[in-house]
Amino acid sequence: MIEPDEIPSDRRYTPEHEWARREGDVVAVGITEYAQHELGDVVYPDLPEVGTHVVAMEEFGALESVKAASDIFAPVTGEVIERNEGLIEHPEWINDSPYDLGWIVRIRMDNPSEFDALLDAAAYRAHLDG
Repeated sequence: MIEPDEIPSDRRYTPEHEWARREGDVVAVGITEYAQHELGDVVYPDLPEVGTHVVAMEEFGALESVKAASDIFAPVTGEVIERNEGLIEHPEWINDSPYDLGWIVRIRMDNPSEFDALLDAAAYRAHLDG
């Protein structure tokens, strides 16, 4: 069970369990505590290349764990301007620190209103509680 304080209020969420933290016209993206727990120990991240154009709610990469592989969905449409290269050597960061060290990419948004349409922490909590 994910406790309410394990859902940071400084970011938005997708129903597919990605988080997005706004940094001006850029969002940092990762997976939630719930997602990393469900996935199990991540052993390999399949990350998009810098310069890749991603579309909101479409798959842009994957995480392979000891249990399964899981697609990662873009929370917003835009260009990948940075990817967390440290995850290649340290995929465990996704499990150990999903909201900090385990960030996956940074995306420059095409349409900032897409960010506003994502779930806030309370709505994401309600989504988890189903």
